[in-house]
Amino acid sequence: MRFSQFTKFTKRPCLCAAIAALSLSLSTSAFAEQKLFVYTSMKESIIGKVRAAFTEKYPDIKVDAQSAGAGKLMAKIAAERESGKILADVLWTSEVPDFYQMKAQGLLLQYTPAEFKSLLNPLPDYDGSFTAARLGTLGIAYNTRFVKEAPKTWDDLKKPAYKRAFGIANPALSGTAYMSVAMLSKTFGWNYFEALRANGAKVGKGAGQVVDDTASGDLVASLGVDYITLDKIGKGATLALAYPQEMLLIPSPVAILKNSANVDAAKKFVDFLLSKEGQTIIANEGTLPVRTDVQTPERYKLPSAQDAMKRAIKIDYQQIMAEKEATIKKFSEIMQK
Repeated sequence: MRFSQFTKFTKRPCLCAAIAALSLSLSTSAFAEQKLFVYTSMKESIIGKVRAAFTEKYPDIKVDAQSAGAGKLMAKIAAERESGKILADVLWTSEVPDFYQMKAQGLLLQYTPAEFKSLLNPLPDYDGSFTAARLGTLGIAYNTRFVKEAPKTWDDLKKPAYKRAFGIANPALSGTAYMSVAMLSKTFGWNYFEALRANGAKVGKGAGQVVDDTASGDLVASLGVDYITLDKIGKGATLALAYPQEMLLIPSPVAILKNSANVDAAKKFVDFLLSKEGQTIIANEGTLPVRTDVQTPERYKLPSAQDAMKRAIKIDYQQIMAEKEATIKKFSEIMQK
């Protein structure tokens, strides 16, 4: 009888311990599934505010944002793929050709966002593999201390006022610069860059550097990314941003990796990014949203997203992807003369 009572007594704590261990295992597993890796080339003020607002709405999902240039992120994904496991759940950059390449490699999950009907879609042959999350623009950033009349056309950059004082980022180092060079060369021909070089145009390392040099007066104008230029203006730089009729419009797609371990959380992130709340964050940072019901603040003096899409230089992303090496080589040959 004593033995029986002892047995009955000892079984209970064993059972409790087993249940506790199982509960701990399940909770640990659930917690692990809620960590979301977002690889992005967006500036910290954008991704930081998006992450904070998303986490407030979904406190059980921890967002680990890996921020770097698009080229470095693609190299990181390639290395992870080689090792057998891609860590990224979501990719959000401005290097559109990369998304077409990843789609062709079968790396992206097809997902049409919940509010897709409320979005502007600049991407041809849309199938849900990736969705534009912002519309980046590049214009002519100029220093108002030296340039008194705003440039109105791309040809204005050939004028004496810009001699040896116009800069463009190296397309081998900057994805936005590469897309811009590709669009301008397709529209105006390589003779356009020959003329810029003859007028003393300079090549900088990155998109941020050429705008910095314009703000300091080392250059009087540069090919300027919208939010980089507007951020400088907001901090007191004597800059302005002019848009010729033929606009350089570069979407920033967002995509979910097919083998993501956190697909549900990734879908929630994409949906939030494209929601009115998410797009308002983007618009307030001085770049065009993709929602028709969100506008950028008037202080930025940006064209509307609808107008920008109408004026945008048409582009074949598949062709640009295939011609990247040749385009960069041709640009370098011209600018190094």
